[in-house]
Amino acid sequence: MKTVGLLLAVAFVGCNASETHPGTPAGVTLQRLTVTSKTFPSNGAIPVDSTCDGADRSPQLTWSAPPQGTAGFAIVADDPDAPGGDFTHWIVSNVRGDVRALPEGGDPAEVGATVGTNGFNRPGYSGPCPPRMEQHRYYFRVYALDAAIDPKAGSTREGLDAAMSGHVLAEGAVMGTFAH
Repeated sequence: MKTVGLLLAVAFVGCNASETHPGTPAGVTLQRLTVTSKTFPSNGAIPVDSTCDGADRSPQLTWSAPPQGTAGFAIVADDPDAPGGDFTHWIVSNVRGDVRALPEGGDPAEVGATVGTNGFNRPGYSGPCPPRMEQHRYYFRVYALDAAIDPKAGSTREGLDAAMSGHVLAEGAVMGTFAH
C-alpha cells in the first residue's frame, strides 16, 4: 500500500512538473503592471472587429511603467474557457523595453517584437472565436522581462513560457469577454 501511495505521489509531482509557468528571477518580488485597452473596457465586451466575426484585428493595449531592469516585454492573449483548456490567441515577444503600448491592429515588428504561432497554428493574432452560444473570457497578459527571448523559443506558447521562466519582473492583464 505504501508503494502505491508513493507511486501516486511521484506521478502527481511529475505531472505538475511538466507544466511551465513563467517565474521571477531568484530574490525578486513580482511586481504588477496595469494593462488597459482603448478597444474594450476591462471586464467588458470585446468588439466584433477584434474577433473572428469581424476584421480579426488585435486590440490596442497600454501598460504602466515597468520596474527597473526591464529589457523588454512579452504579450500573450488566451482563453481559459476554451473546450480543450487554455487556448492561445496571440504571442508577441521581444517588445522593446521603452514601449508602453501597441496600437489596434498594429504590427508588433514595428516595436522590435517577434510574433509567435497561436493555438490555431498561425502566426500573429487570431481573435476570440468561442463555440456558438458560449461567452468566454479573454486575457491579454503583458510580462516585463529582464532579458530578451530567443525568437525560436517564443514561437509557441510552451516555448515562450519556458523562455520567460526566471525572467518575469512584472505582469498584468486586461480581460474582455466575447460571445457570438
